[in-house]
Amino acid sequence: MKILVVDDEPLARERLLRLLGKLQPAATCCEAADGREALVLIARENPELVLLDVRMPGVDGIEVAAELDGMPAPPAVIFCTAYDEYALEALRHQAVAYVLKPVREAELARALESAGRVNRIQLAQLAAEQEAVAGMPRQSISCHTHRGFETLPVTEIRCFLAEQKYVSACGPGRELLIPDTLKDLEQEFSNLFVRVHRNALVALEHIQRLERDDDEGSWHAVLEGVSHQPSVSRRHLGAVKKRLSQR
Repeated sequence: MKILVVDDEPLARERLLRLLGKLQPAATCCEAADGREALVLIARENPELVLLDVRMPGVDGIEVAAELDGMPAPPAVIFCTAYDEYALEALRHQAVAYVLKPVREAELARALESAGRVNRIQLAQLAAEQEAVAGMPRQSISCHTHRGFETLPVTEIRCFLAEQKYVSACGPGRELLIPDTLKDLEQEFSNLFVRVHRNALVALEHIQRLERDDDEGSWHAVLEGVSHQPSVSRRHLGAVKKRLSQR
C-alpha cells in the first residue's frame, strides 16, 4: 500500500508518518508540504490513500480532494483537522474519514478503517461546514457546475451580483452561480466587500473609482479587471464613499 501525507506543518507530517509506521508497517509512505506538491505526487506516485490537512496556504485539502474526485480511480482520503470534538459533528454528518490534531494512534486506526472516496456533494458541504465551524470568512467560493466542482478565490472576486434567484460571484474572466445570499455574504466578508446596491456587493480593494452619469445623476462603481459596473444607490452612496476614504 502506498500512502501520501499532506500537511504544511513538518511536525504534523512527522507524527503521522511515525504512526503510520506502527499501524501500516508494510506501507510505502511519502509526504508533501502543500496542495500543489500533493497533486504532483499523486499523479506520479498513484497512492492508494491520502492524508490531507484541511487548512493549508494556497491549495487546501478540500481543493486537492476536489481534484481527486475527477480521477478515474481516486485514492481514499482522510482529512486532518485541528477543530475540537464539538465542531467535528459537522464532519461526522458528512460521513468522511478524519483525524483530529494532534493525531492519536487510536483515532488514526479508526480513520484508516473508514477511509474512502470523497464525493463532490460531501466536498461542497464539508467546505461550507468547515468555514462555519472556524468562524472565519472563506478563502474561496465553491459551487457545482456542469464542469464539476469549481472554486473561485475570494481575492479574485470583484463583485457579487444578485439576479432573480441566483447570486453571481464575478472575477476577471470567470463567473460562478452560487447558492449564497447577498445578506450572508455581506456579513461574512464585511471587511472586504461593501454594499453598493440592494443587488450588489463590490470588493473595496478593486474599486478603481465611482462615476456619475451626468444625464441621470446616478452613480456606478468602476471595477478593476471586469466589465461589470454595479449601480451605487443613493441610499448607499455615503457609506461607500466613507469606506473608500478609509482604504
